[in-house]
Amino acid sequence: MANKLYITDTILRDAHQSQAATRMRIGDMLPALEKLDKVGYWSLECWGGATFDSCLRFLNEDPWERLRTLRKALPNTRLQMLFRGQNILGYKHYADDVVEAFCKKSIENGIDVIRIFDALNDPRNLESAIKYTKKYGGICEAAISYTTSPVHNEDYFVDLAKTLVEMGADTICIKDMANLLLPYAAHSLVKKLKAAVPVPIHLHTHNTSGTGDMTNLLAAQAGVDIVDCALSPLANGTSQPATESLVATLRGTERDTGLDLQLLSEIASHFREVANRLKRDGILDPKVLSVDTNTLLYQVPGGMLSNLLSQLKQANAEDRFYEVLAEVPRVREDYGYPPLVTPTSQIVGSQAVLNVLAGERYKMFTKESKGMLRGEYGRLPGPVNEEIRKKAIGDQQPIECRPADLIAPELDKYREECKQWARCEEDVLSYALFPQVAQKFFENRDNPQPKEQPKPAADPNAVRKLYVDDAAR
Repeated sequence: MANKLYITDTILRDAHQSQAATRMRIGDMLPALEKLDKVGYWSLECWGGATFDSCLRFLNEDPWERLRTLRKALPNTRLQMLFRGQNILGYKHYADDVVEAFCKKSIENGIDVIRIFDALNDPRNLESAIKYTKKYGGICEAAISYTTSPVHNEDYFVDLAKTLVEMGADTICIKDMANLLLPYAAHSLVKKLKAAVPVPIHLHTHNTSGTGDMTNLLAAQAGVDIVDCALSPLANGTSQPATESLVATLRGTERDTGLDLQLLSEIASHFREVANRLKRDGILDPKVLSVDTNTLLYQVPGGMLSNLLSQLKQANAEDRFYEVLAEVPRVREDYGYPPLVTPTSQIVGSQAVLNVLAGERYKMFTKESKGMLRGEYGRLPGPVNEEIRKKAIGDQQPIECRPADLIAPELDKYREECKQWARCEEDVLSYALFPQVAQKFFENRDNPQPKEQPKPAADPNAVRKLYVDDAAR
């Protein structure tokens, strides 16, 4: 790559996922797409993550149709998605045949770059997604989920990056989902990764603790190839640092991005109106916009923060927000220091909520919490509190193999189950990930009606239900 710094803009995905519970509609995006296509970004992150679930569950949109619409309107720009390894875009592991079909259809419908990560940094959970991304012609960006703990250090991440390149990664992403990668640590890690692997390094951070701009700048000085930013109306706080700020900072330097600030300003004016509407609708909570250095203690990523706030509101327990945040690192230690990113962030977060609202730690466990302690999500990075594990799974033996090896091919089963609604293979994949939600969507898609928001819950059991994904029931 040339010496200029390349930018991926997250305005169409992570920016509104981190700040507004992924509620931006395709109609909010369309007026800006022609100009976005002229910017010259390395890529636009626009799909995957929680957008798929949110389209079906809350917005009455077909996520595949959204992708096709974006592809048609952005012919000159790489489209990027976030893919959770063996979890795909759901919250449990799927069989390899489902992973293959999803990679294939994502690329066919318009995705260029698939950023693949595993919440536990277990390379076995990335094998299939990397293999099939490459098979069907996608750019494979393998991610290391950055975190800090007694078991995570620079050598750990460098060794992981080497492994991912050997597995076929075209680029390596440092996925700093909770803004824990401090500026000088970023400088050091980028230097070591650039020396250790021959592929471009892409940095993804947030601005939750207020250090994101400095982290990007120090990473740029260390030679990082690409960074994630978000246009200013949905930037900062739990989202990414602002695109315009970095473009202005680097103008005239050897890392000049070459992007046009005037054009970015014009696009930002549109998204400012969108952000204002999301605020008026009560979807964009002001709490996610401010700097919270407690993030450095709690290690809670932006999307998890906004989701915790949303769930506690529904449980009429918003006043216990900081109690829950304080409980998160304690649960994380008990569970072997998993990085907090979907789905582990939801699992640890839901357990923290239950521990606080139930009045007794580990009085109840979600199904996913038991599954993670059993090894269903892969190898936990550090030692697990065996007393808690036994309380959760009893005498069951923890899984030692690649979890997906225990899952028989399941695509034909999903085809059969949804044959009365499915019109194409994409529908089958929607159903595979979110059976109940997809079925309701299919039944109503010819007569779409605005969906009601979930009714407030009043007890810990109701809170537990909010976190349990329908695909895992």
